Amino acid sequence: MSDLVVVEGLRKSFGENEVLRGVDFHVPAGSVTVVIGPSGSGKTTVLRSLNALEPPDAGVVTVGDATIDFGAGPPKRAELARFRAQSAMVFQSHNLFPHLTTLRNVTEGPVVVQRKPRADAEAGARELLARVGLGDFADRYPHELSGGQQQRVGIARALALEPKVVLFDEPTSALDPELVGDVLAVMKDLAAEGWTMVVVTHEIAFARHVADQVLFVDGGSIVESGPPARVIGSPEHPRTREFLRRILDPLEGSSPFD
Repeated sequence: MSDLVVVEGLRKSFGENEVLRGVDFHVPAGSVTVVIGPSGSGKTTVLRSLNALEPPDAGVVTVGDATIDFGAGPPKRAELARFRAQSAMVFQSHNLFPHLTTLRNVTEGPVVVQRKPRADAEAGARELLARVGLGDFADRYPHELSGGQQQRVGIARALALEPKVVLFDEPTSALDPELVGDVLAVMKDLAAEGWTMVVVTHEIAFARHVADQVLFVDGGSIVESGPPARVIGSPEHPRTREFLRRILDPLEGSSPFD
């Protein structure tokens, strides 16, 4: 299985705060990579580096057919556009256009960015909305939808761009608990269909059952990586064990690995 994402030597600082310290990892085509770690560990910065929403200070990043050496100076506009076209992002807070219907939210990217005929974009958008369980909601506005429904629209919007990689930035963290399952079910279906996905999340059960590899990020570095059975089921690094102990058993404080 060939790698669709290759990250080498990724570094990023905000002022004197170095948030990424030489991050390296590969994402095979058709696989799901889940990035976990405590708040402030750098995991979202890793994700946003994959489409240059947060341009790194150094490092070479390949996504699909595009490679940028961020240490060689700011990329040219055309180079950056080609790089960003390889992926699509599903945001934590939905980021839907409030004045547009669900259908228009999904079609705007293909029409405006990719210059697709609107009729073709709308036909594709209706198929995608049906795929995420919202086929009857095309004419609704975001304020008429639940948070989980809005997030599923966000997923349809990302898929409409036909990206090679779909990036998820904590897609369930802003949702009420009872709405989380619907979003995770859509993501699980996408994984089964062979979409390449990089997911930043605290949903450890999703990581355990859906991920092909798990990256544990702490202090701006990948502390531990590997299949979920090892990283989550039998972590080797003390910091990983401590983090998972707090996530998996926050009240008892006892380790599930003891």
